[in-house]
Amino acid sequence: MTSKLCLSALTLAILFSLSGCDGDDGSDGTAGIQGTAGVAGSNGTDGADGSDGSDGTDGVDGATGFAAATFILANNGADNAGTIDLIDQNAAKLKTFNSGANEGVAFDSLGNLIQASDSGNGALSTVCQVLSREDGTMFDSNRDRTITGNNTTLVNPKGIHVSTKRGLIFAADFNAMQITVFGATAAGDAAPLASTVTDAKPWDVTYDDTNDRLYVALTNGDVTVYDNYVDGGFMAMPTRTITPSNAAGEKISVNIHGIVYDANTNKLVLSDVGSASDATDGALFVINNASLADGNTTVARSIAGPASMLGNPVDISLTGSDLRVAEKSNDAVLVFSNIFSGASGDISPDSVTATIKPESITETVMHNDMADVSDSYLANMPLMGIAVSSNPGAAGPTTGQISRLNAPLTSELGSYNASQTIESVTFDKAGNSYTTFDNSTTSTGGIVISNKVAMHRDGEVFTLSQDSIISGANTGLISPKGLDVASDSGLIFVAENNATTPSIVVFSTCTTGDASPLITLTASNSARPWDVDYDVATDRAFVALTNGTIAVFDEVKSKLMAGMSTITGEDRLITPATAGAAFPAPSNIHGIDYDPLSDSLIVSDVGSAADATDGKIFVLNNAGTSSGLSNVSVNIAGPATMLGNPVDIMFTGNHLYVAEKSNGLVMRFDNILNSPGGDIAANLSYSFTAPESVAILPTWLNR
Repeated sequence: MTSKLCLSALTLAILFSLSGCDGDDGSDGTAGIQGTAGVAGSNGTDGADGSDGSDGTDGVDGATGFAAATFILANNGADNAGTIDLIDQNAAKLKTFNSGANEGVAFDSLGNLIQASDSGNGALSTVCQVLSREDGTMFDSNRDRTITGNNTTLVNPKGIHVSTKRGLIFAADFNAMQITVFGATAAGDAAPLASTVTDAKPWDVTYDDTNDRLYVALTNGDVTVYDNYVDGGFMAMPTRTITPSNAAGEKISVNIHGIVYDANTNKLVLSDVGSASDATDGALFVINNASLADGNTTVARSIAGPASMLGNPVDISLTGSDLRVAEKSNDAVLVFSNIFSGASGDISPDSVTATIKPESITETVMHNDMADVSDSYLANMPLMGIAVSSNPGAAGPTTGQISRLNAPLTSELGSYNASQTIESVTFDKAGNSYTTFDNSTTSTGGIVISNKVAMHRDGEVFTLSQDSIISGANTGLISPKGLDVASDSGLIFVAENNATTPSIVVFSTCTTGDASPLITLTASNSARPWDVDYDVATDRAFVALTNGTIAVFDEVKSKLMAGMSTITGEDRLITPATAGAAFPAPSNIHGIDYDPLSDSLIVSDVGSAADATDGKIFVLNNAGTSSGLSNVSVNIAGPATMLGNPVDIMFTGNHLYVAEKSNGLVMRFDNILNSPGGDIAANLSYSFTAPESVAILPTWLNR
């Protein structure tokens, strides 16, 4: 009888949800049937018309409307485990992706989906740019990555939370009875950065980024709270325990699963599945003043009962004040509007959408609306610092080091060591560093991807608990030099300089290990690249070649999306010139940076690598359409410039920072696009050991 009642309630709720979905009143009723004409008598007159019927009553108002949004819904049924659905605000399915994982879902700040799995060995998978993937596609090791293996200690990870500020993944590991923490760029069989043993089996976790506070939902009905969790060294013991209770102080929670924290109101929302075998005893609780709540805490609101359709609410997601519930036992996505206000009791959801065995739900994260660090579009961009890599000829104390200098080039702010003989460094929009390295002894190269180096990691070194490496025979990386990251596309462009297979190789920002490039760009005549700058807006790659020319490849991502894996030959070749003639040899372009606002290309020429005096900096106008010999608008060269081997550059939208290796300097040339050129000194300079590359660090990276 209980089962039949539940099904009837679900069917009825769905029918109400489908009716009047725009929220308008129903149409007026139809007019009454006109009376029939009277029967004509002999020579008699026609009978009178019947009167009109009365209007019908107004229809019932439609269901509550929701703000436009999209969500990821993880499935975990017998036939759909390992799939995720992209749904809209009304839970209508937009597309499906096979992630291979079946538990909690969360997004990082770059639009990558992170999902827990306990269907085999415990795992945390990162699916790169999932929102732009095709319907029906699946996890791909050349695009995505997974944390799994004995060293991870993962057993049954359920709910997860990603700290965008700190770049950490917190996983509630049910059977391991612990919270397991990894850096967001970790991969493979990595040991956790930290583990915190819990008093009972945890199901979900949420983290207050601003106040460094961790909340853990336990299946014994409690919530444990850890204040100063990360900065305190991943606290082993909870600061306090919150027990949802009634007005009499009696515990009313049984088996908490879902947990969300609303920083704007300092409230927690909890879902309680009660007995997993009972499809009627689920509940929702609201806890006020969550940051200070302790002990038996009277809930501000509770929802439970037959009308609520809460049986096993295994996960919840909060958007404003709208709470979405993955209701597993009753096979539905429920929406409760205004969750923080209203009476407690047996409250019906504002929306019900049937779906099979939903396990977890999260709102999609829109991309950071700022440009990548190499794509400056603001004049006088505020900077929190400058990153510089060190690459001395002989191994020394600074080998592998990435230092952060202040923008005026007067002091060093901090450093991180990638533990490789590194070349160039750049950053994505989350502040993670991407650093090329090579090993001349083994003829192998790669890319070190390190977590949050732009803001944190002072005095730290590479660790698999936070960081990862792309390297191996399939990568084609032997002697990689400059690189560029397109965060919103999830792509890394790398200049592979080796003499046999020189090219630009493009990888996913989420891949790891011995991954194959997604696409390879090869310049004509086996020209060897040193650096690359990809412009997202025009889908164009500018490549600095060591023969003194610049190759331009158009529609790179478009060709990749169309299925191309190789592009042979550039679309245009630019040769810097003066008075219509190419600069005399030796010409050896290294650094390159394209400014989309002025359509200018800034390049550095090291000349002879053995000469510490013949370096140059050029500015070329109309770079988007230039071809062949192109006169430079700015030419900086001569003894006063201290340019010998300017191996890398980066433009701020106004000023140009230069890594001058042969003379051991980091320099800044101000107002570079309008510079008079000639033999002019840098406006600022800082002595640095063997600077190999330079990257700007905008202040918005730390927000």
